[in-house]
Amino acid sequence: MKPSNETMLHFYQQLGQVFYGAAAADGVVREEEIERLDNIVKKHWLDLEDTFDEFNTDSAYQIEIVFAWLNNNDWNKEDILGKFKDFKEEHPSLFGYKNRLLIQGTAQAIAKSFYGENKAEGVFLKKLKAILS
Repeated sequence: MKPSNETMLHFYQQLGQVFYGAAAADGVVREEEIERLDNIVKKHWLDLEDTFDEFNTDSAYQIEIVFAWLNNNDWNKEDILGKFKDFKEEHPSLFGYKNRLLIQGTAQAIAKSFYGENKAEGVFLKKLKAILS
């Protein structure tokens, strides 16, 4: 069964949080990390499927919207992965092999976009990989 538009919106919102967590793991979100995310969303996430939000905008843009909101509001990133794990368990059909690879790859690209991956980002990525396995 195909997921509803609402489920897909929540999926992309969860990803926005996860990718924010990858960028903010070291306590600083850098412009290079934001630019890398924007490029990856446009290149890979927009073509993933064809749901739209209430403004008739591709739902995948929720990734960027949520990331920007969290960044602008200095959001607490403490339980991002716990909430993501819960969402994954509720919606396993959204986490096929291709999506898991794309999620992991996007998070790694963000973490490595500013002088490579640091220790805090590495810890975050390992926890994310465990959830996606």
